[in-house]
Amino acid sequence: MIFKRVGDSRPYPDHGLTTKGWAALPPRTVRLDELVTTKDTLQLVALLNEDSTFFGDLFAHVVEWNGELYLEDGLHRALRAALQQRNVLHARVHSLG
Repeated sequence: MIFKRVGDSRPYPDHGLTTKGWAALPPRTVRLDELVTTKDTLQLVALLNEDSTFFGDLFAHVVEWNGELYLEDGLHRALRAALQQRNVLHARVHSLG
């Protein structure tokens, strides 16, 4: 299994972070097998597109809530890492109290 669990929604409350707020968080490595996805589908074009981060953040966005790490944005990055036989992902992690 690549992820800890595959989810289809965001079970945590709205964090209110903007793009600027995410950018202020330093990236760190996160193990793929500790992540719970918040999407259960992926557009193949996002996975295969080499320029997928041209207009977005270079790092995935993860929300830590109730002891779980939820992959909010960057499913294509996580799958690309898994396909490249890597078990970690660089992500910005926001902790919700």
